[in-house]
Amino acid sequence: GICIGKAYLVGREGVNVIKKYYISDSEIENEKTRFKEAVSKVKEELKAIIDETPEDFRDHASIIETHILLLKDKMLYGKTIESIENKRVNAEWALKNVVSELKAMFLKMPDPYLRERASDIGHVSDRIMSNLVGKDPVNIKSIDKRVILVATDLSPAQASQIQLEWIKGFVTDGGGIASHTGIIARTLEIPAVLGLNNATHIIKNDDLIVVDGTTGTLIVHPTEDTLVEYEEKTIRYEQRRALISRVSQLPAKTTDGVLIKIMGNIELPEEVVSVRDYGGCGIGLYRTEFQYMGRPDFPSEEELFDKYKDVVEIIAPNYVTIRTLDINGDKNISQYSGDHEDNPVLGLRAIRYCLQKPDIFLVQLRAILRAAAYGKVRIMIPMISGIHEIIETKKMLDAAAKSLKKDGLKFTRDIELGAMIEVPSAVVMADSLAEEVDFFSIGTNDLIQYTLAIDRGNQHVSYLYQPLHPAILRMIKRVVDEGHKKGIDVFMCGEMAGDPMHLPILLGMEIDELSMNPQSIPMVKNAIRMISFKETKAFVKEVMAKTSEKEIRVLLEQKYAHLITENIYNE
Repeated sequence: GICIGKAYLVGREGVNVIKKYYISDSEIENEKTRFKEAVSKVKEELKAIIDETPEDFRDHASIIETHILLLKDKMLYGKTIESIENKRVNAEWALKNVVSELKAMFLKMPDPYLRERASDIGHVSDRIMSNLVGKDPVNIKSIDKRVILVATDLSPAQASQIQLEWIKGFVTDGGGIASHTGIIARTLEIPAVLGLNNATHIIKNDDLIVVDGTTGTLIVHPTEDTLVEYEEKTIRYEQRRALISRVSQLPAKTTDGVLIKIMGNIELPEEVVSVRDYGGCGIGLYRTEFQYMGRPDFPSEEELFDKYKDVVEIIAPNYVTIRTLDINGDKNISQYSGDHEDNPVLGLRAIRYCLQKPDIFLVQLRAILRAAAYGKVRIMIPMISGIHEIIETKKMLDAAAKSLKKDGLKFTRDIELGAMIEVPSAVVMADSLAEEVDFFSIGTNDLIQYTLAIDRGNQHVSYLYQPLHPAILRMIKRVVDEGHKKGIDVFMCGEMAGDPMHLPILLGMEIDELSMNPQSIPMVKNAIRMISFKETKAFVKEVMAKTSEKEIRVLLEQKYAHLITENIYNE
């Protein structure tokens, strides 16, 4: 959305200038005690924030609970204690050095979500540091005027104190779409622009600013003409959003009567309510790895089963597509991974990791089969590169079912098994893979990255990340055609599915089901109701004859630009 208002600058919780001094042997225990007391105080502060969290944030209290777990993490807590003991330095300096090393380690990780976890470490250490030096943290809850927050970054604890009656939106130097602050912004549907690097240096308190969260635009000191333009845009946007929300529960049926299934992607079990409320007809991608993150051990079968069962029961009678663990040591808990990997994106991850860690995989499969007894469940295997991975997974599923039967637990073995198509070799082998699975689900995020040989998190080559690249479209079409030849459905769960401008191509290729983040569902369903299915089939023939992304985009804009303009700003 869009908001216009006065800036309110928020300082960081931590202290920038930390002095180093050495301590004697007799002072070590006292220094360790100071550190431990500061950590305990932060723990109490965070627990108090959780208790006082407004209803709007209840679903994301687990983010702050993760920060409480970080307080006792041996890489943060334990190493700081060790540093005080071994280097004979004050607690502030020991903490600063440990945090610098930890943040540097996370920032080198290839996965964008994990790079953002460096900010979580910073937020937690800032609070500890504030207690060590006796500095009170910023209290966002005390703000009692209509403003737009401008901050270096907002910790989840700070963001959870936002009161929507006073905070119109926010802008940060740090963070991004995968940060916890970004997740909270989307949950609250509050306008935000993150990762601007220098906003706090340019903007002053009470400066008039415009925040356009639909385009990622921030305007400082807008002219009268700009203000009028954005006030009109805001009115049109809110009117359109209200209209789309009112019809979000209507079926996604094309102008010529073809019904398209629109599902939701979720990371946390709490998000299933959003999928239902926004009009999704099931879960097309349940990313299960987030239950493994931010903790020193692996979750138990009971923990996983409880979460899966909740999602299955809430979304019933619709399907829940559970993706098995898409993770590796570098992406999760490195102490369990064994060897260091220089390039973990191409390493022991996803199904490769699971098949090499059968004890971990079996726990998850048992939990899924048990949850399947309470509703409709499909299992999806990530990063399939060949048939052997499907065959081995089937063996593991049989072993899970056999052990559950032996234990006398309620479960369902007869559920659909699907392959996630996100590696070029899987596209080439689609005809053979289709004989081993019940469905395909195309994960465009990684498929684009692997096919075009680019790191989508690298700003120098990110311009090459093109969903409409002819090679990508030809791959998608091959997967759909081969799947349908063998009588299986083909879905799409990557970011490409949630963009209305891609719909004419995806519908024309006859993809059976689209899955996206919950907030995109109403807009995509609305766009489908503006499209003729018959026309898209003819349109795809034109598209497939083109040899450049630019030519394809021009074609789309000539015929289907209204899918964006009418969805966002026009009534």
